[in-house]
Amino acid sequence: MAMSPAALPLPSPLSSEHGALLAQFAARAETASLLWASGYLAGLARALDAPAQPQVPAHPDAGVRTTVLYGSQTGNARRAAEALHARLEAAGLPARLLRADAYPLRELKDERLLYIAISTQGDGEPPDDALAFVEFLSGKRAPRLPQLKFAVLALGDSSYPQFCAIGQRLDARLSELGAVRVAACANADLDVETIAAPWTETVVGLAQELLKRAPPQAAAAHATVVPLRPHAVPQAHGRERPFAAEVLANQRITGRGSARDIRHLELSLEGSGLAYEPGDALGVWPRNPPVLVDALLAALDFDGDAVVAHTGTELPLREWLSSKREITRLSRPFIARHADLAADDALTRLLSPGNAAQLASLLGSRQLIDLLQAAPARWSADEFVAALRPLQPRLYSIASSRKAVGEEAHLAVAHVEYDNGDGLRWGAASHFLASRGDGDRAEVFIEANERFRLPADGARDIVMIGPGTGVAPFRGFVQERRETSASGRNWLLFGNPHARSEFLYQTEWQQALKDGALHRLDLAFSRDQAEKVYVQDRLREHGRDLYAWLENGAHVYVCGALAMGKDVHAALLEVVARERGVDADAAADYVAALQAQGRYARDVY
Repeated sequence: MAMSPAALPLPSPLSSEHGALLAQFAARAETASLLWASGYLAGLARALDAPAQPQVPAHPDAGVRTTVLYGSQTGNARRAAEALHARLEAAGLPARLLRADAYPLRELKDERLLYIAISTQGDGEPPDDALAFVEFLSGKRAPRLPQLKFAVLALGDSSYPQFCAIGQRLDARLSELGAVRVAACANADLDVETIAAPWTETVVGLAQELLKRAPPQAAAAHATVVPLRPHAVPQAHGRERPFAAEVLANQRITGRGSARDIRHLELSLEGSGLAYEPGDALGVWPRNPPVLVDALLAALDFDGDAVVAHTGTELPLREWLSSKREITRLSRPFIARHADLAADDALTRLLSPGNAAQLASLLGSRQLIDLLQAAPARWSADEFVAALRPLQPRLYSIASSRKAVGEEAHLAVAHVEYDNGDGLRWGAASHFLASRGDGDRAEVFIEANERFRLPADGARDIVMIGPGTGVAPFRGFVQERRETSASGRNWLLFGNPHARSEFLYQTEWQQALKDGALHRLDLAFSRDQAEKVYVQDRLREHGRDLYAWLENGAHVYVCGALAMGKDVHAALLEVVARERGVDADAAADYVAALQAQGRYARDVY
């Protein structure tokens, strides 16, 4: 936890100016940043105070370093990997940190110590930045690895049946290839830190032992620093210290005939110091629907004002349920505990391996209140709070460019609200945002998405595939390209059920076509004719043009639902195979090369 300025040991040998700068950094920095800085400063001090020493190369021999590899969709695995890397550096251990898609696969055969933090998304899918790594490791080209020692931190969401599946799969595959597991695969749910923190301490200790290094106190004093990247000025606001952004606009952008309530929101970032690029996401810390909180308290006969202590924090029960705990999503561990308390054999049977489909249906269609009402059980308030997972922020693709809108961030949010037969149910963050009026505030932060960036060369063409609210980042892309006078062509493929009521940002796209900011727009409104038509069908239909754009150096971007992303990927493979006149394997190699070059990027969820 960051120190307050007053807690710093001042006066000191520092000048007042330097002391103030250090105090400011310590007050704002997260734990991982403080740990990294301690090793960095110790190394600088050693370099200034001692005779010239041989420098540790930027990429030391694999036998005397740890490689920390991560695959992350929403940033959790990245943060866990960064924290581990910082601890290794603070301990004076040579280490490198790599995103999975930046890892040179040819180096795997020479790797000696590999730590992996990787998330699972959807129905057991790898994060986009780890697709190539997972496919390589799973395939015939993966080498035997008897020299490798490894450990895996698997991240997931137990409200999905394939909880932590990718991490478990990599753990098993590395062992199958002859690598030696030095720590059991750690499976982390949404409360990542409860698993990641002890796992990190364990594997850092193992690295010290395996690399035969001195303990942290001795090693830090002899650290040699190799800067990995320019030092960014820490932002005043982040995930753990969000900014209270004022809502400037909240407008429904679907027509009255639509069953979907999609909102365009504009939030002020003025005074926050937050900066974003097109393709980044806005993290939103929601509050749960008050009506749902009241229903839970009534179902359990709890007093909302009763104070509950958990993990060193004391809060009224109502506040725990409003802002600290997930109550709109079920999880397997909660179902298991509730089945025990309710002595419900049918619920217990649902958790057996043979009932995966039924469990998936329950997790996908029912919320906490439904379970409590269908199978009553006696919980204590303390145990109930402990059994629920921490409330997590939701990430929304930013639908604007700062060059166009200034100190604002725009969002396109699908309001989740439905009646499941037992009453109205809501999505936590979408309902929270849809309920915000002008002048209300929402706690937000920026989640950078380095994998989803416009090409540095503005002369490159781009193809944007974004049905539904997946079109959001492409509004920002087009704004950015207009503001920077990019000369490359912009092609948008958009789809939704109905053109009349669900053509999101219609007037903006039409104006962009008119003024040349958008060069091509292809539409797929699936329910406006007898035969359903989707964006992937438009890709196949215009495959010759798509392939010509690709051969001319175009970048392709896909944003939206995971199932759509799979269908678009399949269509892209078909187009390449047909237009290139090659088989499926060669088409897959072509598309994989696009990904490796950063010319095929996906943001699917």
